[in-house]
Amino acid sequence: MRRVLVTGASRGIGRAVSIAFAERGDRVAVHYGRDIDAARETLRRLPGDGHALASADLADPDETQRVIDTAVDALGGIDVLVNNAAVATSDATRHAVPSVEYEQWQQIWRKSIDVNLIGAANLTYLVARHLIDRGAPGAIVNIGSRGAFRGEPDFPAYAASKAALHAFGQSMAITLAPHDIAVTSVAPGFIGTERQATRLAGAEGDGLRAQSPFGRIGTPEEVAAAVVFLASPEAVWASGTILDLNGASHLRT
Repeated sequence: MRRVLVTGASRGIGRAVSIAFAERGDRVAVHYGRDIDAARETLRRLPGDGHALASADLADPDETQRVIDTAVDALGGIDVLVNNAAVATSDATRHAVPSVEYEQWQQIWRKSIDVNLIGAANLTYLVARHLIDRGAPGAIVNIGSRGAFRGEPDFPAYAASKAALHAFGQSMAITLAPHDIAVTSVAPGFIGTERQATRLAGAEGDGLRAQSPFGRIGTPEEVAAAVVFLASPEAVWASGTILDLNGASHLRT
């Protein structure tokens, strides 16, 4: 049994990751930002016992420290961190240069970097120091994005923050390997979460499915399966990798 902190776990990929770990017998701290009802639903779906909720605005370093303290107190420690929380792509965060005002441009960039990159960096630091102080092995998995490689013209801050998260993870893989802490990242393509249901059911749906030669989109459970594997002791030699999970919709060379 391991103790796992999953950020942004109130729904979508974070919820699927939390369930996948709990199904293996692990204890999970479900982090959420504001939607406590959705977080409670995630908690309700977790098999086993000993799970917990932990709330924080990850753009705030003090709240980030508190979420670690809450998870450690509730679970008895942290062995695995999944950096999933992010300011995601949505109508509210669209900021293509021709159609956004300068003030909004700055606000979206700042929030994206503060949460997607600096929040994940702070969590990684705190969990890594926790593991080092215990003299325990561990794993950190970052949820990046296909957009880091193919670009996101309507959401450049998102793509840039995810590219930076990938690079940060590789730096940490080198730094933390002597302490038996593996660090990996996954780069999902379009995933069929609750947040995307309207787009998939509308006029965009066929085009989104056609991005992959499989003719469909990915599922949160497929991402979760990869995360659980990368966090396992059997995958330690994959430390430093960035795993594409996009159904061959974008191929890197």
